[in-house]
Amino acid sequence: MHIEMPSGVKYIIEQLKNGGYEAYAVGGCVRDSILGRNPNDWDITTSAKPEDVKSIFRRTIDTGIQHGTVTVMLKDEAFEITTYRIDGEYSDHRRPDGVTFTSELSEDLLRRDFTINAMAYNDEDGLVDLYGGLQDLDNKIIRCVGDPDERFDEDALRIMRAVRFAAQLGFEIDSETKAAAAGHAKELKEVSAERIETELTKLITSDHPEKIMEMYELGITAVILPEFDEMVMTEQNSPYHLYDVGRHTVEVMKNTSPTKVMRYTALLHDSGKVDKKTTDEAGVDHFKGHAFVSEKKARVILKRLRMDNDTIRDVSTLCLWHDFGINGASKKAVRRMLSQMGPQYFDQLVEIKKADMLGQSDYLLEDRQQRFDQLVQYHEEIVRDKDPLSIAELEINGKDLIDMGIKPGPKMGEILQELLDSVLENPSMNKKETLIEYVSKRLKE
Repeated sequence: MHIEMPSGVKYIIEQLKNGGYEAYAVGGCVRDSILGRNPNDWDITTSAKPEDVKSIFRRTIDTGIQHGTVTVMLKDEAFEITTYRIDGEYSDHRRPDGVTFTSELSEDLLRRDFTINAMAYNDEDGLVDLYGGLQDLDNKIIRCVGDPDERFDEDALRIMRAVRFAAQLGFEIDSETKAAAAGHAKELKEVSAERIETELTKLITSDHPEKIMEMYELGITAVILPEFDEMVMTEQNSPYHLYDVGRHTVEVMKNTSPTKVMRYTALLHDSGKVDKKTTDEAGVDHFKGHAFVSEKKARVILKRLRMDNDTIRDVSTLCLWHDFGINGASKKAVRRMLSQMGPQYFDQLVEIKKADMLGQSDYLLEDRQQRFDQLVQYHEEIVRDKDPLSIAELEINGKDLIDMGIKPGPKMGEILQELLDSVLENPSMNKKETLIEYVSKRLKE
């Protein structure tokens, strides 16, 4: 088997071998190359100690030298080179208490998480596959290297990584690996929120976001996202629905674009239903006002995951408005919605509403589709006619109000908001003379 490596990787391996050391490309770059995917990073492992690596290359950075990692700079490219090592005890289920350097590649590969990530390659020796990684790639299996209990005890995040790789690659998890993952899932509480968020985001933005159900079945979401477990346990006895809230959520995720904002919106848009569920005398479930709760929950959950502020804002906004117009809306109401929500969110709102309908039953689907189409048509007309949606778009401004004797402050803000409210009702009012006349009458009251 031949793997085409970047020239920089080849050069580093050659230089290390010329120095009398072993060196290989290792891990994900080998896996992705075999799968015909473009590797994001090329990691290199070597028998050379960090000080030996530094003596061979002119420009180096001590990235993680205590763990054997040195970064070599070739022009403007950076390559991480790590000495063969054996990890010590993992007392915190996150990182080794220490490492021991070794001269054996087999021992270095043994410490890695999954067989598909425990293969090495160089042009001279070809593929080094000591633990069945190639066979597992062929069989589309995620399997731990060695004893899965040991691998998960070393780093609990590997439990999430197993499901994440299955989602990204469309693979299944080996039964022994899966059983061990379930047994160690509670240890995820010791993993930082930032690392949890990284893995969860990679999973839900993959081609198989439905694999979050595997996280549920293994007890992972019970630790990292208990709100999802509550959603799965919340039935929707309604003619509009086919699934419980959790499984409906999965269907919505499958029908949205794989961006962080859209997939997290899909994941959390109905989270408020858990709190707002009521059942009428006929046994039909209702969830009135759930969007307001979903917006609040989205903020809490994403902050807990240490998500960036822009994503928190965008996701919570879309969660709040996702049900707008479900029973129909006038053109005036659409203008008000755009003004309050922000017109920049409309395309994403349309996407989440489409996906939401695809995750529901066919009951009165034609009526819902008509209301949806009307919403889109109103939006097109509002954009075409350039209807004002914000105070900044009014034909009157703060300077005009000052000229009328209104001092800057809360009162001016109230008047400008009143003007906007009137213009949202009737865009033809957005003429300077009309607005000045409105203010003059108000001041006389």
